[in-house]
Amino acid sequence: MSTTFRTGTLALAIGLALGTAPSFAAGFAEEAVKKDSIERIAVVGSRSAPRSVAESPVPIDIIGGGELGKNASSDMLDMLVGAIPSLNARAQPISDAASLIRPVNLRGLPSDSTLVLLNGKRRHRASVIAFQGGGINDGAQGPDISVIPSVAIKQVEVLRDGAAAQYGSDAIAGVMNFVLKDDADGGSMSVKQGSYYEGDGDQTIIDGNVGLPFTQDGFVNLSFQLKNADATSRSVQRPDAANIASQGNTSIQSPAQIWGNPEVKDDITFFGNVGLDLGNDKEFYMFGNYSERDVTGGFYYRNPHNRGNVFSVDGGETLLVGDVGESEGAARTCAVVNIPKNSDGSDGNVLDSADYQAMVADPNCFSMNQIMPGGYTPQFGGNITDTSLTVGTKGEINEGFLKDWFFDVSGSVGRNESKFNLKNTLNPSLGLDTPLDFDTGSYIQMEKTFNFDLVKGFDMGLEEPVNVAMGLEWREESFEIVSGGKASWEAGAYADQGFNIGSHGFKGFGPETQGRNDRRNVAAYIDVEAQVTEDFLVGAAVRHESFNTFGSTTNYKLTAQLRLNDEISLRGSHSTGFRAPTVGQANVVNTQTSLVAGELIQTFLAPPTNPLSAFYGGKELTPEESKSFAFGGVYQYDDFFFTLDYYNIEVTDRLAQSSQINVLAADYTALEALGVVNPELISAVSYFSNDFDTTTQGVDVVANYTMALMGGDTLLSLAYNWNETTVDQFNPETTNEGKVHRLEEGMPDHRATFTVSQSWEDVSTFVRVNYFGEYFATHADDACAVGCWNEIADSAVTVDAEVSYFLNDSITLSAGANNIFDQEAQKLPAESYGQLGAEYYESGPFDYNGGFYYVKATYNF
Repeated sequence: MSTTFRTGTLALAIGLALGTAPSFAAGFAEEAVKKDSIERIAVVGSRSAPRSVAESPVPIDIIGGGELGKNASSDMLDMLVGAIPSLNARAQPISDAASLIRPVNLRGLPSDSTLVLLNGKRRHRASVIAFQGGGINDGAQGPDISVIPSVAIKQVEVLRDGAAAQYGSDAIAGVMNFVLKDDADGGSMSVKQGSYYEGDGDQTIIDGNVGLPFTQDGFVNLSFQLKNADATSRSVQRPDAANIASQGNTSIQSPAQIWGNPEVKDDITFFGNVGLDLGNDKEFYMFGNYSERDVTGGFYYRNPHNRGNVFSVDGGETLLVGDVGESEGAARTCAVVNIPKNSDGSDGNVLDSADYQAMVADPNCFSMNQIMPGGYTPQFGGNITDTSLTVGTKGEINEGFLKDWFFDVSGSVGRNESKFNLKNTLNPSLGLDTPLDFDTGSYIQMEKTFNFDLVKGFDMGLEEPVNVAMGLEWREESFEIVSGGKASWEAGAYADQGFNIGSHGFKGFGPETQGRNDRRNVAAYIDVEAQVTEDFLVGAAVRHESFNTFGSTTNYKLTAQLRLNDEISLRGSHSTGFRAPTVGQANVVNTQTSLVAGELIQTFLAPPTNPLSAFYGGKELTPEESKSFAFGGVYQYDDFFFTLDYYNIEVTDRLAQSSQINVLAADYTALEALGVVNPELISAVSYFSNDFDTTTQGVDVVANYTMALMGGDTLLSLAYNWNETTVDQFNPETTNEGKVHRLEEGMPDHRATFTVSQSWEDVSTFVRVNYFGEYFATHADDACAVGCWNEIADSAVTVDAEVSYFLNDSITLSAGANNIFDQEAQKLPAESYGQLGAEYYESGPFDYNGGFYYVKATYNF
């Protein structure tokens, strides 16, 4: 029958070049196997099976749900990083919204250069844009992977190859497909409790999964996870705060500023997966999720003597004093309040000075010190809500002109909302009437997708039928800004006296920024794969995509695999790709606090076409374009499996948030003429731009060996990645040398893991050794190329371990630790130690909080 095809040509079902591949292709593969008993590739991952598919023309990792669970962290990002060396994710304290949703990097590219699928369907983006993303992720807007609990996952499939010709925008670095469990019976419940060696960051995770029959011909599989995590602190007292406290200011907190993980409260997520056999070679499927959590993290400390536009406007020589009469049109009468200086040049305690006492006694005069006498550290938080639903049907067409074609029709909708809040801060322009807590507004990301896909095998006299796939996709993406409470954005009566406008640290979104922007695109693709001979496979895919905002793009991909003998095969690919700027990146508005040259400044992030951005070089955004080449080989003999793959990815017109561009006093008049309000209160502006090109190359090595040892089963796994990024050209007006340095060296060039897993009848255990090579460590948004708060950090090794005891067929008890030997992160050098209250560089590749231990009990039924 002409509809049969060999699944070995499918690149694990996600390499089929269908925009909706895994559920689609795997289902058709099973049908083909049933009808013709053709050998198929095993795609279900387990600890004893290789994680890369030997017969795929492109490199793929498969990580089973059981392997994901062997990690102290309950965050899906950390679980994947432990299994895939070319994947990186790190905590980003004091990084605005990036602290709420961590970005992830595959092959050294930003998080929105990796396409994320759920059951083979495109996953929607998060509403959070990583404004301070550690260099590589500055301005990235990728999906929120952390909402996916491991208990819901059957396996994760990671395609480490460019795939824009198959799936469309974003698949420059590769594709990650999360496959949900589909059991119709059984389930599990587990409770995990853990803490850092330092005694903070306590975590409690309760999760469960149950499979239920859906009539006699289907299933309903449901999963949930509830997590709470306390904040951590790896901080010391800041020198400036310590000095003021030593002068008698008793309102200084110790430490004044916290570097650590944010607090996560009531992190609840539900996932459902439904399938039903409709008969006549058709089936129905539906899956989706609801997730919500509250996250609260820290900000920079506001010094009560010198914080600009709050406590002073002259660098801390005098206090900023508000005059009530002046705000009402009268002449100014308030006297200058000098900040006392000690003989060594350090500050005295202004609260005890005669100038200050006289000012406080005058009801016409005030300063923010009367509300925050010890300064303050804002707390930035958010409520993140994520929902999605996909409904579809697939099967074989039994009549008409499409007879014998397999089809998949589906519709998806996804929504992610981030409601931001800021506590323990001020709107100084409101004077002493300012509230201390603010609702600063919301971002809402909404995506709708419709897919129609077809596939059929044609007998053309070759070794096997030629597989032909084609399809259409329609997608709508919107980004909405909802304004915050009035107090978070309004300009109070004292704005003209130099007081900051809006909630300080993260100004609320005002009515002028509120609104929704949309974009629609349609795509068509065709993919052909042919097993030319028994040992030679070739494939080609072409995709055309048209956007209503910036035109169209056409991309292609070529793949080939040559089997030299039963043990060795060679493979390679070449493709072009693109990444469209997100609607959010093109329209987002935000005010953020950044550290530049050791000073905190207020930076206004505006759309590139905003008058302020355009004045300083902003232009309409265009898509990134990429070219990638990859080749490698596979060796498989008995229980030994080895793959080695080289890749090279050139990205032109790369999109990112620009460096901060100073707003100059000489430009105030021109900016006001363009409609920019209060330009004197904006220290710097940034915007998204297509202003640099990069080349990323590297090597992936994966090796597995299984054997019987010590009366049990043993699996040895080695995974290694070398990755190097070079900035080929950049615009020095929007991208500074420090950012280039972080792009090129901000992550280790070399990373590896070696895992030993051992199992017996009643006990299983594993030990994982993680190697992180040297990298360029930076601190606190530092943008210097050399000589500031940065250095080349040393390589490091961490060790993770877990042991599980099977009490009976139902109950498993586990205990383990990540970084079991408490390897320290890179410490700041002596001359910088304690600056801004930090002990360690924030930019390291592994958790700077130190060792973490946990215990877990699981009940299977």
